[in-house]
Amino acid sequence: MSSLPIAEIRACVFDAYGTLFDVNSAAEREKDALGGKWQPLAELWRAKQLQYTWLRALMGIHSDFWQVTGDALDFAMLSLSLDDPALRFRLMDLYLRLESYPEVKETLRVLKGAGLKLAILSNGTPHMLAAAVANSCIEPLLDEVLSVEEVLIYKPHPAVYAHAARRLGLAPREICFLSSNAWDAHGGKEFGFNVVWCNRFGQTAERLPGVPDAEIRSLSALPALLGIQEGGAFT
Repeated sequence: MSSLPIAEIRACVFDAYGTLFDVNSAAEREKDALGGKWQPLAELWRAKQLQYTWLRALMGIHSDFWQVTGDALDFAMLSLSLDDPALRFRLMDLYLRLESYPEVKETLRVLKGAGLKLAILSNGTPHMLAAAVANSCIEPLLDEVLSVEEVLIYKPHPAVYAHAARRLGLAPREICFLSSNAWDAHGGKEFGFNVVWCNRFGQTAERLPGVPDAEIRSLSALPALLGIQEGGAFT
């Protein structure tokens, strides 16, 4: 049973990386070059990418997500003794064309058909997000693609979530926020959103303020959670 106030929700706002787009797909597509190192590289790259956003926010020294992503990749490649500038170039290029998860497009279509506003709220730069959205052919389904570059601080700072509410012209309680990153889900909930944690990989729940309202394993479960029938109407 959902604890979401279904009747009040007017929009669904999605995190991008790890929620809509598979952050491991860039390294996986270079399996031939990386061999058995592809998954350790993907995991370390992602871990350092997030760590650098948090540390930069705390230090008050902002660089955009493209710079942070490159810095994290450099750290990961050096840690795994990978000295290959051409490989680095290819990996960064692939990050602009991350694959979306299989259920993403259909889920967005159903939500859009029910009359909900749909938006992305991401650490990514406008250029990165535009490239990923275009690659997944989901642009017509989105009302807004929002980047932290408009507030110059990374999630989970409340200014980021406030930016989404302001741009959509909605109160936080009218927004359902989706993230597969638990720390982001907790941040959105603490701000005041209704939050669904898309726990794709069965991770242990975090011990943080702002416990999400619901947990799903795939975005395909979201329409039913919101009381939306397969044809797009609310139950």
